[in-house]
Amino acid sequence: MARNNKILVPEARAGLDQLKSRVMKDKGYQVNPEKPDNVKYEIAREQGIPLKEGYNGQLTSEQAGKIGGSIGGNMVKEMIKMAQEQMKK
Repeated sequence: MARNNKILVPEARAGLDQLKSRVMKDKGYQVNPEKPDNVKYEIAREQGIPLKEGYNGQLTSEQAGKIGGSIGGNMVKEMIKMAQEQMKK
């Protein structure tokens, strides 16, 4: 499945994938370090959202937000925690 989201610094992709993998593992999800994006299927299944590989135009914005928000929200919380730790040093 192609990635449609663009990050401002393409070189940061590997670091973001590592962060996603670590954060979602800490939340108790099974994460393949080679394909951390696949955790979205586990989250969707858990919430009863019919997410599948490929086109998902049938999903509502609310459903897509529940999946992505869970992942992104946890990543942002972790990045804030990391920044606070660095500011203490």
